[in-house]
Amino acid sequence: MHELDRLGTKWTSMVVGSLADGGELRFTELRRRAPGISQKMLSTTLQNLVLDGLVARRVEDTVPPHVHYRLTELGTSLEVPLSALREWAQQNMGRIDDHRTRTEADRAARQVRTSLGRRATIGSPSRPEGPERVPDVEPPSGVEPRTRA
Repeated sequence: MHELDRLGTKWTSMVVGSLADGGELRFTELRRRAPGISQKMLSTTLQNLVLDGLVARRVEDTVPPHVHYRLTELGTSLEVPLSALREWAQQNMGRIDDHRTRTEADRAARQVRTSLGRRATIGSPSRPEGPERVPDVEPPSGVEPRTRA
């Protein structure tokens, strides 16, 4: 699914959505409409969309040059499925977040139980329980032999 690696990113979705809503936009306006995107990420995303034929780039011969971006016909056709995906995500993100929270809590609880189980066996003696005679040396006469607990 290499195709989805390029088309399914949040930045691709955001840029295509912004261009679908705004028509032809300059780089700075696109950046304003995509909160959180860095200049480098926006530039890389736009370059990839231009290479894929989804976005057209137009440069005005001014100082400094004004660069405008707009969706191509192919890019416009992508907006419908991406819009449906964004809508689905907005409707279901609460459920997805709740599930992730429960799953992470369950995983953490299992790790704690496993960790506690390991600790219990780490300190356990590898020999049978109870006192054991330590016959290192013969005790002197009249002295009881020592035991280990």
